[in-house]
Amino acid sequence: MKQHRSPAVPNGFSLVELMVVIFIIGLLATVVLINVLPSQDKAMRVKAQSDIATMSQGMEMYRLDNATYPGAVEGLSALRTPPANLAMPQNYRSGGYIKDLPTDPWGRAYQYVVPGRDGRPFDIFSLGADGKPGGEGNDADIYADKR
Repeated sequence: MKQHRSPAVPNGFSLVELMVVIFIIGLLATVVLINVLPSQDKAMRVKAQSDIATMSQGMEMYRLDNATYPGAVEGLSALRTPPANLAMPQNYRSGGYIKDLPTDPWGRAYQYVVPGRDGRPFDIFSLGADGKPGGEGNDADIYADKR
């Protein structure tokens, strides 16, 4: 009795097939990165503007309760904990004026300046991606009013 041998079936992939798959994956990753990275920069700026707007609203509530804005020494932390020199501490809201004091999208503290620019009572802003005053594009300072 003769045994029939089945033809040899290759196991796995050839080097050329693997290289084609790796090339296609690389091409797709490049397309995704080109389309996603600019959106991430814009999202970070929008998040900063949103945080600043929230803190500005907290400042307005603080002023309504305490008849003044916090000074430069008290800073943004006055939105979470009552300052020691508060004239009427009984007016300070239990729990503060914002839930958390956020950091900007780049992990740095937001800036608080009293008085603010253009005759405003205060300014809250982020120094942008570079963490330095001024700048252009993603490095520009970020204010709630998109200055």
